[in-house]
Amino acid sequence: MSTGAARIVRGESGRPITALIVMGVSGSGKTTIAALLAGRLGWDFEDGDWLHPPANVEKMHAGIPLTDEDRWPWLRAIAVWIDHTRETGGHGVVACSALKRRYRDLLVGGHEDVRLVYLKGDQAVIGRRIAARHGHFMPAGLLQSQFDALEEPAPEERAIVASIERRPNEIVNGILAALGDGAPPPARP
Repeated sequence: MSTGAARIVRGESGRPITALIVMGVSGSGKTTIAALLAGRLGWDFEDGDWLHPPANVEKMHAGIPLTDEDRWPWLRAIAVWIDHTRETGGHGVVACSALKRRYRDLLVGGHEDVRLVYLKGDQAVIGRRIAARHGHFMPAGLLQSQFDALEEPAPEERAIVASIERRPNEIVNGILAALGDGAPPPARP
């Protein structure tokens, strides 16, 4: 749970945004960025990894990529968290890979008050990050399967795209600036 007053961020329609989904492949920094973002906004934080069923965690530990069938119960659990946050008048940030459009469609649910933040990075950089971390159930050998499954957000998904090349606080500052007027940042050439 967050402490203190939640910062109100308004979307394109002028209505407050209630949930942010920080998405990207494993190792892109979703948990770090989502937790920092939630802290800065005074919003609740949820790590989607905590909602994986034990069977999914076992598969990933064994180096076996998850299938869509494996992911649906996990994605539904995240969607329930988002819906609960919205229904109770709260605000929240969730870290979730959300690699495919159909996953994001379930999570966003057509709600204008739910926004995506896509952490975009080079596979080599992310591979080095994964190799350096300890105690995570996602082994480096599964990174290719993540990039194979990744469908980058389309313009109509209104995602804020943040490069992972900067320091975490700089990434969060950029996301907050993009949220300042609710519009996504301009595309880079």
